[in-house]
Amino acid sequence: MSFSLLLLLLFLPSSLSLAPYNFYINCGGSSVINFEGHLWVPDSDFISVGENKTVSYSGVLPLLLSVRSFAQERNTHKKFCYQIGPVIRNANYLVRTTYFYGGVNGKKNPPVFDQIVDNNLWGLVNTTKEYDHNMTSYYEGVFRTVGKTMSVCIGVNELTDSDPFISAIELVLLESSVYNSTDFGKVGLSLVARNNFGYTRSTVRSPDDRFDRFWEPFGPHQAAARAPNVSVSGFWNLPPAKIFETHLTVSAGPMDLQWPALPLPSSTYYIALYFADDRASSRRAFDISINNVPYVRNLSVTPSGVAVFATQWPLDGLTRLRFTPVDGSDASPLINGGEIFNVLPLGNKTLVHDVIMLETIKRSFLNPPEDWSGDPCFPIGYSWTGITCSNGTRIRIISINLMHMGLQGSLAPEVGNLTALNTLMLGNNSLSGPIPSRLGTLNHLKILSLENNRFSGTIPSSLARIRSLRELHVENNNLNGTVPKSLLQKPGLQFSFTPGNSFSQSAGPNT
Repeated sequence: MSFSLLLLLLFLPSSLSLAPYNFYINCGGSSVINFEGHLWVPDSDFISVGENKTVSYSGVLPLLLSVRSFAQERNTHKKFCYQIGPVIRNANYLVRTTYFYGGVNGKKNPPVFDQIVDNNLWGLVNTTKEYDHNMTSYYEGVFRTVGKTMSVCIGVNELTDSDPFISAIELVLLESSVYNSTDFGKVGLSLVARNNFGYTRSTVRSPDDRFDRFWEPFGPHQAAARAPNVSVSGFWNLPPAKIFETHLTVSAGPMDLQWPALPLPSSTYYIALYFADDRASSRRAFDISINNVPYVRNLSVTPSGVAVFATQWPLDGLTRLRFTPVDGSDASPLINGGEIFNVLPLGNKTLVHDVIMLETIKRSFLNPPEDWSGDPCFPIGYSWTGITCSNGTRIRIISINLMHMGLQGSLAPEVGNLTALNTLMLGNNSLSGPIPSRLGTLNHLKILSLENNRFSGTIPSSLARIRSLRELHVENNNLNGTVPKSLLQKPGLQFSFTPGNSFSQSAGPNT
């Protein structure tokens, strides 16, 4: 779900947050921007594809004056990824992406596209409504890192009718207690709403919130009678103390609240509600129900504050909260803050060993495909160009087909470590250097097509040891030496090695 912020020029605070494992990225920018207490760095260290574009729109925030844009044409189901790091492995990060279209594509409406974190489809980016009101959009989630970097990707889908874009990315390291009732090894969280109830001024964020979470105002202004003596460190999620300075309440009886304001798609949600009594002498206790289902009973609220959580709560459509005083309570119900996230089950991921090998192969190419970043196989529908993956729970790379891709560079020997590979087709490119002898260790390889390149040296005799090999094509390269007899005599092998090479002796007809 997207959120919006007014496009107002703000004064810049002088203090800067330089947390070493936090990242503030100015997408498409060419210089560092000092904005909202952070140094926003250009994105060139995190991505090498896409085009920097300037937003020609008056009165926008400095951070929104540039975007990185990615080609939509002929790129459906391709993703373009930022590799952000180094991050702390197995840590939870708040991830926020910001979008302001500014007409950079020359069309009236902004494009619709996907956003992806690591191997998981985060959701759809549709900023049309906010842009129609001259507002920017942001999306926020919480995800656990699995390696030294985290990938944040833009994906072209069937709805994308012009070049997708992004304005800014933030990664903020969270303390271990924050949202710690969630098993981030199995799910991620995508923000639906985070509100400061009874507050009507500008969004509460850093420096009040140490993680720069945005607490949007909600409801008529109702200031607390006095600021409760809240110890924020006592809350797992560490909400800012400022949200307890206002609340929503009623003069008597139950309090009904429709929150969030918009209907929700059928899914499972994480819900956190925050309370603190502004009267030391009262007993304030009530039951809470959500859509007439009991959520918590006999909640006693004190000036020191209390929070209640649900990590897996099913919701569908409009959500109605009811706060009902219990017998013996001499004060009406109240609420200070709330957060609700869509719970996103995490998908499968490619075997780490195969990912490392593919990254090494990528580095041996001078011009690898632009979408060779992020997880090679996931999310489903967004595998790398030319890559086919296995089914099941242990995902391996089983085929590489990069024919006619204009590739330059060499073929890394590490290709021989992709032990599930059954097809390797690199014909009709401009690859040079030796044919790796380590290919002979690929026991499942059936097709090896290297024809019409610039490979040099000899044909490795180790290829004859591949029992499954049925096709071998190496014609029209710069190969020399002799053709291994073991290949010429291998039963059932379709083997083409001429014309276009310089072998030292006649090898006889192709077989």
